[in-house]
Amino acid sequence: MENSDLKRFLSLVPVDHFERYAANITSDSFFGFPLKPILEVEEHLLAADQKSVGYFSMEYGLSTNTYNPFGSKIPVSEKNSSAGHHIFSNLRAMDYYLVVDAPHRLDLPIYSGGLGVLAGDTLKSAADRGVPLAAVGILWNKGYFKQSFWFKDGQVPEETDWEPSSFPGLVPLETHVDINLKKEIIRLKLWKYFVYSYDKKHVIPLILLDSNVPENTPFTQKLTGQLYKSDNAEWKILQRIILGIGGMKALEKLGYQLNRYHLNEGHAALAFAEKALNKKNPEIDSLKNHFAYTCHTPVAAGHDRFNKKTLEEILPDDIFSLIKKFGSDSGNRDLINLTEHAMNTCHFVNAVAAKHGEVTRLQFPDFKDRIQTITNGVHAHTWVSKPVADVFDAYPKELGDWRQSPMRLKNALALKENPEFRRALWNAHDTNKKNLSLLLKNWRIEPGVFTIAWARRIAAYKRPSLILQDVEKILEIARRVGPIQIIFAGKAHPKDDLGFTYVNEMLSRIDSLDKNRDLVRVLMLENYDTFFGKLLASSVDVWLNNPLPPFEASGTSGMKAILNGVLQLSTLDGWVVEAADKNIGWIFGWEHHGSEIGDERNLRLKEDSDALYAMMENAAKLYYATNLKEGVNFDSDWITKMVHCISEAGFFNTDRMVQEYQTKIWGF
Repeated sequence: MENSDLKRFLSLVPVDHFERYAANITSDSFFGFPLKPILEVEEHLLAADQKSVGYFSMEYGLSTNTYNPFGSKIPVSEKNSSAGHHIFSNLRAMDYYLVVDAPHRLDLPIYSGGLGVLAGDTLKSAADRGVPLAAVGILWNKGYFKQSFWFKDGQVPEETDWEPSSFPGLVPLETHVDINLKKEIIRLKLWKYFVYSYDKKHVIPLILLDSNVPENTPFTQKLTGQLYKSDNAEWKILQRIILGIGGMKALEKLGYQLNRYHLNEGHAALAFAEKALNKKNPEIDSLKNHFAYTCHTPVAAGHDRFNKKTLEEILPDDIFSLIKKFGSDSGNRDLINLTEHAMNTCHFVNAVAAKHGEVTRLQFPDFKDRIQTITNGVHAHTWVSKPVADVFDAYPKELGDWRQSPMRLKNALALKENPEFRRALWNAHDTNKKNLSLLLKNWRIEPGVFTIAWARRIAAYKRPSLILQDVEKILEIARRVGPIQIIFAGKAHPKDDLGFTYVNEMLSRIDSLDKNRDLVRVLMLENYDTFFGKLLASSVDVWLNNPLPPFEASGTSGMKAILNGVLQLSTLDGWVVEAADKNIGWIFGWEHHGSEIGDERNLRLKEDSDALYAMMENAAKLYYATNLKEGVNFDSDWITKMVHCISEAGFFNTDRMVQEYQTKIWGF
């Protein structure tokens, strides 16, 4: 390429203080990746005669430590290295002195959990499919939070710190936007991060909004500090103003000619009001056809509601008038409901699993005829482990170019009776499990022991302590069948008092097993992130998923596990409802039926834990009947279930999900 391509790049992506990045951005390279895809997508997004999408999300988990990591020719701040991972276990002496020896890695800290990881996977699959899409989010200067476990104190949150200016692939722009509020102006600096496809041929620009600039007041500078900081209602409102209104202003300031705007959750609902400003009613009605909204939760706390008076004190009258018109809460006229605002202003509305669609129609009957379902997925290239991917590569006749189209994994059932495939799949899993055991060797995790993981956000309806309700029953199973290893990971929101209670309860029950560590080993990992998400989901034998039905909209961690042939032990909720009869593991516990959603506070811990122990014993028996001392029984139903898991991963992936968004919502 000629030097003119660099000039072209800088005209499209005006990097602030380019001299700091010149070593990493050349006429043919962007932090070690090809520059050409950036030029192509930026010019496409500027073209008025081309279809393209704007995608809004409060958080993005991009797995920058495991997928398409950028290089850098300049020093990267130590602040950007991953935090250490201590462990709380029933081998307490180890916990005080040893830290997990994880490799040095970088992770863009702008996500908290599953919603963000789903948004990141969406961008990656959009890039894989060559979708012209510009994403908008927030540059969280303090990330989410660093987690520590202290016995008797539970989870102790600590502030994180990182340095955006030296993070590989992230560049500041000269461009800024202003949000005019009644009492102040919020200035936002724009940053860009480019999400490449698996083959590096396509790219998605991610625009990140940052209020930490000198022109703002000290209070306003902190608005883009911590993700989901919820000290008061005003703080939450202002963060949503930044994402929705600021995000729309940013897309327009950059000159992007977009014909669809997709709101990933209600956090960005105010984007419509910004776009509708100064338009007359016929134009506003027409504008709705260009907006889409994805709802991700049936849980009450997941639907933002704000007092009208508070909003009126913050927002200009013209913006507030639009929000009041479309967002008044149907149950309390003193409130603005951002979920209802999104449903009133977006022609396209979707739930994220078939069961979630059923529940959302019950919750919002006025919109039931417009609520469609597009089931979530995971990005196969990110979450499949190398040993398992190597097995897929060895069977091109049956699986084809699965990298180009992960949906081809559905054909794994054609290999169910193939002894070489069964052996290779088991051996790949065994390799993954040995790697996990090596990493956790100080806690005496052994590859030949039946291992379960529960890893996700800690929240009441997800019932993190369900398996620990009666530790004596776990010991009884271990005595009858064989030793058991249990690994937990997850964060509770710093303001979630109930979540803190669960952490305390779990630590106490883990500690009560200290004299039985030879039978049952239990570990709770601090600072769960995408690196350990991939490690656990590809390495344990069984993935435990026990939300209270029907309050899990989708859940995606189990999808990462089935992609690697890891079996499921799950309640009937979220995505699992669509795979319950596919022989991917074991279903247990209470089931939701009928027209009443139920009470998310009635957690059914006693009856469902009893059902869990019964199924866990069945799983342990099958595991030890497969992994025999004298050798592996490759004809075991355990391996058959692994093959079924791989086949279902052919559906539960973001390649299929994005294809559905293209045809059903984005219009191309």
